[in-house]
Amino acid sequence: MNYGFVKVASAIPRVRVADCAFNASQIEKEIIIADGKGVEIIVFPELCLTGYTCGDLFAHSLLLESAELGLMQILNNTRQLDIISILGVPVPLNGMLLNAAVVIQKGKVLGVVPKTYLPNYKEFYEKRWFTSASEVMEPMVRLCGQNVPLNACLLFDTAGTTFGIELCEDLWAPIPPSSALALQGAEIIFNLSADNEGVGKHNYLRSLIAQQSARCIAGYVFSSCGFGESTTDVVFAGNALIYENGTLLASGKRFSFEEQVVTSEIDVERLRTERRVNTTFASCRAQTAQGVARHVATEYVNARDLQLTRTFDPHPFVPQGPMLDERCEEIFSIQVSGLAQRLTHTQAKSAVVGISGGLDSTLALLVCVQTFDKLGLSRKGIIGVTMPGFGTTDRTHSNAVDLMESLGVTIREVSIKDACLQHFKDIGHNPEVHDVTYENSQARERTQILMDIANQTNGLVIGTGDLSELALGWATYNGDHMSMYGVNASVPKTLVKHLVKWVAENGMGEASRKTLLDIVDTPISPELIPADEDGNIRQITEDLVGPYELHDFFLYYFLRFGFAPSKIYFLAVRTFKGVYDEETVKKWLQTFCRRFFNQQFKRSCLPDGPKVGSVSLSPRGDWRMPSDASSALWLNDVAPL
Repeated sequence: MNYGFVKVASAIPRVRVADCAFNASQIEKEIIIADGKGVEIIVFPELCLTGYTCGDLFAHSLLLESAELGLMQILNNTRQLDIISILGVPVPLNGMLLNAAVVIQKGKVLGVVPKTYLPNYKEFYEKRWFTSASEVMEPMVRLCGQNVPLNACLLFDTAGTTFGIELCEDLWAPIPPSSALALQGAEIIFNLSADNEGVGKHNYLRSLIAQQSARCIAGYVFSSCGFGESTTDVVFAGNALIYENGTLLASGKRFSFEEQVVTSEIDVERLRTERRVNTTFASCRAQTAQGVARHVATEYVNARDLQLTRTFDPHPFVPQGPMLDERCEEIFSIQVSGLAQRLTHTQAKSAVVGISGGLDSTLALLVCVQTFDKLGLSRKGIIGVTMPGFGTTDRTHSNAVDLMESLGVTIREVSIKDACLQHFKDIGHNPEVHDVTYENSQARERTQILMDIANQTNGLVIGTGDLSELALGWATYNGDHMSMYGVNASVPKTLVKHLVKWVAENGMGEASRKTLLDIVDTPISPELIPADEDGNIRQITEDLVGPYELHDFFLYYFLRFGFAPSKIYFLAVRTFKGVYDEETVKKWLQTFCRRFFNQQFKRSCLPDGPKVGSVSLSPRGDWRMPSDASSALWLNDVAPL
């Protein structure tokens, strides 16, 4: 099972200029290495069989004949392999010479793709030797005793994907051939290149490939020649780059004196989902004036079980590395701007927030504080309400009060115990029975208090619930599920923790910082069940519904790319190896699938709130799902795992 992944490779062989026999042996060696790694498609640099820097030697028949002999050698010695190889070869045709990519598999030449844009400026003189694909009328070429399809717009169909090819300068054109190839079905683009080095050029190249792979919603595998090419006037560093929809998956070592085979797996299923969701892609395909591509069938190449080498972030919602500060500030600013507009539009005089001493309400309060500061309003207009109940612990209550005091907001405390006990008496519920009625009545009592205080003060109730809770339905319907504006609605739990920590470490006073960091370390709990005999939290959310880092991982791949549970399980088991065993992953994945479907009714009437990332559950925007959809198909996909 390959779960939509296609293993690809970018190879940088050692070359000797004009020594086709040596070059063929080097290429053959790298093909065999790649096949041993389970690679399905491998690409080599431009004109790798002769060397790119042969110059006027390209006019010599002896060199061209030697190149064809070298190609025949490779065909003969790799005919037992399933791998598809894409080689750079000069191909003579009716008095012309083509700078071409030759696609081979199992001893057959599948197709020849000539280069379209021949650079003829500065250090490049390709029009001196080669003819552009745009000037070629012939649909076929004879090569190595085989009649082979010839076209710049060939699409190669495998069992796992469809791919297209462009060569070096083609990528640098205002409208690269890969754009038309992608619109006509290519999911992976392979580029054979001879890209010489210059100061700053490499960064520009990476940006160019990232942008093109993103625009095409495609994989992009780039191979540029390296050590062994002539350094008479320029130097070739050997660039091996593999991108997927704008993201770098793998890269080789530049200026290496050794051959390289850089591999990774491109998630074609993910690309297909992105294209289906992005209706602009389909619109462009319908409107393109490009010619119709010719399809070439290949033999089945996706037969072996996948040996996944690429890694996946266990916390896909959480920014990492040098981008952490910038991303956290951006997310926080989106929340602040959303709330500022709503307060301004409604002319609200206050923002009312229930403060529990937990992560979600803390983040909501911090957003309110920053919003009021930016609007030039007094923080006293923020009414923080702590509402101790049967499960409130000293730690969370103290943190709630300490935080509000340090931030200078208005503090109100309203115990819900007496009101809930009276309510239990009114409806005939035994307060010693700690069931769903016992828990939900507390959440609804708190919401009623907040709503009424908002009415008293001409304010808005600011919702604190996060994206992870919404996905699992871990909220009381018409209780903490409801507010007048939910600032955390598209912020997952794993990100909430990092945002609170980021705020604590950026511009907070010592008192606030200390409290915030203790809140980050507090176990996540709704505190609806009485504490234990030592006063500690008894009701730990992650013991009941599962670890949030797992659920956020499930949520990301379920919503962002529409992956089946079996594929999510496959990724999660590898990503969390050593943290959670297979049974644990399966258990909580089943919980996720079951709850995600049967709790949709809560999301169907979700309060307004700002979208901050690529995943949201707003019923007015990103996620429109019937509340009575069956989860059977998804649960059945998990069951046999």
